[in-house]
Amino acid sequence: MSLTVISAGPLTLVEDDGRPSLASQGVGPSGAFDRRATHQARALVGDAGRGTAVLEVLGGGLVLRADAAHVVAVTGAVGAVLVDATPVDHGRPLVLRAGQVLELGGVEVGLRAYVAVGGGLDVPPTLGSRSADVLARLGPAALADGDVLEVGSPRVPHGGPPVPSLLTPGTTTVDVVLGPRDDWFTRDALAGFLGTAWTVSPRSDRIGVRLDGAPLERRVDGELASEPVVRGSVQVTSAGLPVVLGPDHPVTGGYPVLGVVTADGVDRLAQVRPGDAVRFRRAPRP
Repeated sequence: MSLTVISAGPLTLVEDDGRPSLASQGVGPSGAFDRRATHQARALVGDAGRGTAVLEVLGGGLVLRADAAHVVAVTGAVGAVLVDATPVDHGRPLVLRAGQVLELGGVEVGLRAYVAVGGGLDVPPTLGSRSADVLARLGPAALADGDVLEVGSPRVPHGGPPVPSLLTPGTTTVDVVLGPRDDWFTRDALAGFLGTAWTVSPRSDRIGVRLDGAPLERRVDGELASEPVVRGSVQVTSAGLPVVLGPDHPVTGGYPVLGVVTADGVDRLAQVRPGDAVRFRRAPRP
């Protein structure tokens, strides 16, 4: 049972839940950027709770041919979804017969779409995960035209109600817990961080969402010894600009971490596009 890649699009990666608990060995977590959309897609094809691998599609453009019958679902970023050139619904299970072609057009809302197939993608795992890590260069390579994707054994039944998209155009607001190095910044800088609509930089990627705006002034000068960082850490660069670390972040960093974005907030940031506006809302410490 397999799928053949007719067109890989700008960047399509195989991702699962990542490699947790390996930071002590210098290995980051990686995994799907938008975990919520990933879990939705799995549930629609009958793989809820299985941790199976899916496709993370940047900007659309993916075209797949089914070499056997499969159940698939597309969630996350919203754009045209077609089967044999006929439009079909986003966020619901779709049955592909052998020889049929699934196509994702350019995304209209959001940035990353997720394609799940019943049984998951059966690529060789690396350190217990099938995820591609673009920083560490672990896991499977980005998809290329002509690749053949093996598929695992599906679980039945599949289905359930369609999943409505939760993405809306406009400013994305995410919750952030301040610390541990918020005391390195002036009161005005903290007020600016929380009161500013930051602009997503085109240099953003799975390693970090880079934001442009007025630089944040530090109260403490000097260098910071490298410290552990986690998904969602908001590092402030030497230029005074925030970077929210994504799934392929390094395990340590030398920039002060002003705060940490919540898990739901990082899912939302997976879908922001260059030029979009992002705001931070202070959340209480857990």
